[in-house]
Amino acid sequence: MIGSFHGGVHPPDKKDKSLLNPIRKMNPPDRVIIPLIQHIGAPAAPCVKVGDSVCTGSLIGMPDGFISSAVHASISGTVKRIDMFPHPVLGMAPAVMIESDGKDTLDPSIHEVDVLSYTAEDIIACVKACGIVGLGGAAFPAHVKLSPPETKPIDTIVINGAECEPYLTCDHMTMLFSPLKVLRGAAAVTKAVGATRCIIGIEDNKMDAIELLKSKVRSEGFTNIEVEALHVKYPQGAEKQLIYALTKREVPAGGLPMDIGIVVHNVGTVAAIQDALRYRKPLYERLVTVVGTSLRASYNMSVRIGTSFEDVIAATGGLLSPPKKMIMGGPMMGIAQERFDVPVIKGTSGILLFNKVDFDLGKPGPCIRCGRCVDICPMHLVPSALSIFGEREAYEDADGYNVNDCMECGACTYVCPAKRPIVHIIKKIKHVLRQKK
Repeated sequence: MIGSFHGGVHPPDKKDKSLLNPIRKMNPPDRVIIPLIQHIGAPAAPCVKVGDSVCTGSLIGMPDGFISSAVHASISGTVKRIDMFPHPVLGMAPAVMIESDGKDTLDPSIHEVDVLSYTAEDIIACVKACGIVGLGGAAFPAHVKLSPPETKPIDTIVINGAECEPYLTCDHMTMLFSPLKVLRGAAAVTKAVGATRCIIGIEDNKMDAIELLKSKVRSEGFTNIEVEALHVKYPQGAEKQLIYALTKREVPAGGLPMDIGIVVHNVGTVAAIQDALRYRKPLYERLVTVVGTSLRASYNMSVRIGTSFEDVIAATGGLLSPPKKMIMGGPMMGIAQERFDVPVIKGTSGILLFNKVDFDLGKPGPCIRCGRCVDICPMHLVPSALSIFGEREAYEDADGYNVNDCMECGACTYVCPAKRPIVHIIKKIKHVLRQKK
């Protein structure tokens, strides 16, 4: 089976540079700034105070509500400040500054346990306690996805290994170097929700990962896990498109995957879940693709949460030239950064640094009504009309064109011959409509 979906685009994947080098594990930094909000939902509430000593993996932020997530120390040392600090998504946010004691002492709660004895309830409780969130970028608290209401039974788990964004390869490397973590984590979440089937979808430009996981499924006896190849097309990894490509089920407008009996997790997320279950290891580090023409070398780096982008860049060997643009995440849906002192957070899949020639698209012009954006929109929207409504401040008209169904993938902006900032305009429309409600 080669799964696909309506629309989409084919940007050059540019993944070769970061795949040339092995994963590099970055030494724990001298200081971390760990935001208390790194996830969708309510910020965590600090449970430490200035002057406290903490270990690597110690709880420093308690989830404050059902849709929230625990936050843990990523180094051992002393809490120096709890204050507002730079944040790569929110601009400024509450965070805990920790200075290292140079020992990297693990919290006593981190130890190997008997995973086989875990019930579904044990799995969900462990995922929540360890602060696991989606590592594909959205950072939705994983325990919430594993706790659907009884009225929405789940029969299928979908594991997202598509990694369709250009440049990013951290998921690919996770599958190549930790295949059993991925499979065991996938089996655990399948058990947690009572599903009978698990499908891992991977774009077919990663045949080495597809064949490796298929081999491990056979040799390790994962009878309810399937590994399926997907067409290389952006945004193949978007939740609704991935579900359709693998199951031919459609998530209703305004609905969630659980409405059609499906829960989706990223491959990095299930690998982190397996670490949490096996070792009670909180999510205090993650794999980050660090790549770009401004860098001396590109790597997938294992980085502690709270490490500054500046320290991560230095650990790759530093800059060849000052970047003209720095992006957290991928080039299609990532967030441009203005400063180097922002910290790596749980949702930081990539740090991209580019020279001007890599992104200079020229000046935007008026819509020429060519229809390209309509042809490729994976959500069956009319992006050209939405952008015109936005320019005219006709926000209610845009609402009538289902603007809130836009997932902001950027495919319309990518194909627009007039170089119009369509996604930027749509984001503004959605913001204005939210403010009016």
